[in-house]
Amino acid sequence: MNSVRTLVFLIMLPATVLMAASATANPNNFNSNQTGRAQTVQMGTVYAVRDVTIQNDGTRTGNVTGAALGGIAGSTLGSGRRANTAGAVGGAVAGRAIGNAVTASNQSGVEITVRLDSNLLMSVVQAGNSNEFRVGDAVRVTNDGQTTRVIRN
Repeated sequence: MNSVRTLVFLIMLPATVLMAASATANPNNFNSNQTGRAQTVQMGTVYAVRDVTIQNDGTRTGNVTGAALGGIAGSTLGSGRRANTAGAVGGAVAGRAIGNAVTASNQSGVEITVRLDSNLLMSVVQAGNSNEFRVGDAVRVTNDGQTTRVIRN
């Protein structure tokens, strides 16, 4: 029975952590909870563009999931209370480290500074690269209260 739990853990941990790490801030991708939500739209012109690196310093989901699954798997090792406790602690530490390593990554991004038609300057960082925008491009800046995106017209 313990070997079955350990096997399930070894299969589920990487899959769970990778799912947590797969979310990106691509301006062309929307989460299902963003559908049907009204967005404000402002028109503007690209004022400046530069490539940036977006650092993902690990997600709580990956860390917590890794620690929980590691603790469960570790608790099945050995026999007796001390061995199970030591295995659970060691498994939790190892699982958290694995979860953090998988979800902590960098991705290419772009900072777009837009002069809105109201003459206000706004800067937005999103996934992508500077080749997608040029100074002078007409753009839309959308905002749903949580996520702001710059999209070429």
